[in-house]
Amino acid sequence: MGSPQARHEFISTLLFMILIHLFCTANILPSGPFAPPVFLKRKMPLVSHQHKLLPKTSLTSPPYPEIKLPDPLEEAEHHREIVQKVNELIAMGQYGRLFAVVHFASRQWKVTSEDLILLNNDIPAECGDRIRMEKVSFILPMLCLHNDEMKDLVRVEATVIEKTESWPKIRMIIRRKSNYKKKTILIQPQTVLRINSIEIAPVLS
Repeated sequence: MGSPQARHEFISTLLFMILIHLFCTANILPSGPFAPPVFLKRKMPLVSHQHKLLPKTSLTSPPYPEIKLPDPLEEAEHHREIVQKVNELIAMGQYGRLFAVVHFASRQWKVTSEDLILLNNDIPAECGDRIRMEKVSFILPMLCLHNDEMKDLVRVEATVIEKTESWPKIRMIIRRKSNYKKKTILIQPQTVLRINSIEIAPVLS
C-alpha cells in the first residue's frame, strides 16, 4: 500500500465488505444492478424414510412382489361360502372317491378304501381286529385340517388281516487276511392292514 491509489482501493473494498455483512445480519439485501449475489437455501421436500432414493437391491426392494393381505371380513365371508358348498356336496354325496393321509406306525400313508398296508413292525392287535386310525392329516379332495379337528370329522377304519415275519436277510462280515467271519440273520415282524372305509361327518362346522 505504498501509493495513494492502492490505499484508496483497499479502503473501498473493506467498506464494501462491511456494508454487505451489515445488510446480511439485518436481513436487508440491496437491490439493483450492483447488488451482491444471494444464495438462498432451497427447502427440500419432506420425504419419508420408506420413499428415499436408494439403489434397487435385494435389501431395499425384495425380488418378489409386495404381498397384500386380504380383508378379514372378506376372508371370513369366503370361508363361510366354501364351508357351505362343501356341506352341500356332502349332503348330495357328490364328493367322489375319498383319499386320506394318515399317520400310523411312525409313517404317513396315502390310502383309500380297500387298500393294503404292510407294516414292518408288530402292533398290539390280533388278526381280524378292527382298528381306527385317528391321526388323519388330509382328506382329498376337500379337507386339510389339524389332527384334533379331523378326529371329529373323519373316520378311517382298518382291519388286521395278517401277522407274519419278513423274509430272512443275511448279513455277512468278513475281515481280510484273518479268520474272522460273522453271520447275522435279520427277521422283522410284519403286519398287513386293509382299509375298510373312509367316512366324513355329514356337516362340517
